[in-house]
Amino acid sequence: MKSLQKLLRYLKPYTVFAILAPLLMCLEVAMDLLQPTIMQHIIDNGIAENDNAYVIQMSILMLVTAFIGLIGGAGCTVYSSKAAVNFAADIRRDVFQKTQQFSSGNTDTYGTGKLITIVTNDVTSVQQALMMTLRIFVRGPLLFIGSVIIVWVTARELFPVLLVTIPILMAFIYFFSSRTGKLFVKVQKAMDKVNTKLQETFSGIRVIKAFNRKHHEIESFKNVNDTLTKRNMAAEQVILSLMPVMLFIVNVGVVFGMWMGAIKVDEGTMQVGVILAFINYLNIIMNGLISSSHVLMQITRSFTSANRIQQVLDTNIEIQEPVNPIHQTYVTGEVEFNQVNFSYSKNGEYVLKDISFQANPGDTIGIIGSTGSGKSTLVKLISRLYDPDTGMIRIGGKDIKEYPLRELRSLIGFVPQKATLFSGTIEENLRYGNENADIRQMENAARSAVAYEFIEKLEQEFEHELMQGATNLSGGQKQRLSMARAFIRQPKILVFDDSTSAVDALSEAAIQKTLKEQYGEATVFIISSKVSSIINADQILVIDDGRIEATGSHDELLQTSKVYREIYETQSGKGVLSDE
Repeated sequence: MKSLQKLLRYLKPYTVFAILAPLLMCLEVAMDLLQPTIMQHIIDNGIAENDNAYVIQMSILMLVTAFIGLIGGAGCTVYSSKAAVNFAADIRRDVFQKTQQFSSGNTDTYGTGKLITIVTNDVTSVQQALMMTLRIFVRGPLLFIGSVIIVWVTARELFPVLLVTIPILMAFIYFFSSRTGKLFVKVQKAMDKVNTKLQETFSGIRVIKAFNRKHHEIESFKNVNDTLTKRNMAAEQVILSLMPVMLFIVNVGVVFGMWMGAIKVDEGTMQVGVILAFINYLNIIMNGLISSSHVLMQITRSFTSANRIQQVLDTNIEIQEPVNPIHQTYVTGEVEFNQVNFSYSKNGEYVLKDISFQANPGDTIGIIGSTGSGKSTLVKLISRLYDPDTGMIRIGGKDIKEYPLRELRSLIGFVPQKATLFSGTIEENLRYGNENADIRQMENAARSAVAYEFIEKLEQEFEHELMQGATNLSGGQKQRLSMARAFIRQPKILVFDDSTSAVDALSEAAIQKTLKEQYGEATVFIISSKVSSIINADQILVIDDGRIEATGSHDELLQTSKVYREIYETQSGKGVLSDE
């Protein structure tokens, strides 16, 4: 409840819409409440008295009230939609902006599947709750209260039927509403699992096909989908069971009302039109209660969504901007790790242990080790995707936590192991590295990454459109564009995270030559599982079980490092080094 109240601050810019909507709904409700009374007069004073002129006059009045009600209802729909849609759009914007501030650790905590559900389903749930509140939740209580008052004034003899019927209806509404709240929490959790499964499957579709795991994935998805279906059905069954129960109660009330009314008509103390009006008002009361109950259920459902949304908005960002940032006009690419320890979870086992080394501007640092040894984790700390648990990392002699994040990351050109490109043109993707880059800079960066040779063959060259995930490029082409994106920002530090795996040997040799010739002053980190990629590095760090097992040049490590020597001999035997 508190989370939903907090989110209502997003309604403030649309207060006018939020006020106009219920006011116009009041107009529609007033016209709807007049209809049975007008019908009563038509029957008792027109039809019963054979006064056709009166019937026509009251029929015209009924049409006028219906038209006025239509205007009120349409206006309410327009303004409630404007308020709710803009309210949701602002929440969605802020949630998205918040996730952009997340550290990698924050993102890992939630999982991308859950974040997608929050930005889409949960925001939509809150939007629907607001729209139903502004429209239906105003309509329901007003119809209920208005009908009760009118019955009390015009058909007091039948009022005891309401005194019995209404409490029973409200008791059932409370019972069903309280059950749905718990069920919708389970539905949301099941939806998270379905979204996570879909994301994993779509992103790994090639692996699934390559290993013939299609049937396994279908069965796996069936399990999570069946769970969601069962929980949805349980929730919907509770909701749908409400209507027949309430109809039964109202129909029983109608029977008793007609029975009591018939007695009064025989006694001459009540007219037939009053009984028909009473039946209409009883149905209006039921509809008002049912519509209000649906809104209550949606609001109950939105409590869960609002809690999840507010949880994201209130998340403490692990990577904080410095309180007193330093601003330096010139920063060297010197990188120093001093007794750095790091774990992915609090009180978890360190995946990096006592890491200390120094890299000077112009140095090429090779990092090698077995899978899971912590190679990639090490370089993620440089750009503060994560912060170390203990120890210090310096760039240009200053603690990296003293730099504004934007300035720190502008010093680094990062080429990930899996090339991530976005839908749009090649030019737009390169501008991720330098948004002010001109065509000459793009060409130079592309040539440095040996990407220009395939770009110039494209009909639109840099204006060539990439599909989602750049599926219209080969793996090697995507990696070369990823390198060009890093080169174009002219960074002080270049990080290659096993990013030449899909590049042929000639292209890799050309890229390494370019690094020496054009980026000689940059500090270059090359993470690789292949000795051939780091054999010419000025310094090689051998990582084993999260520790630096040895450092030195290739020749030195062959003499001093058992781990490095085993990697070298294994790959030499398999011909991996023959690329050189």
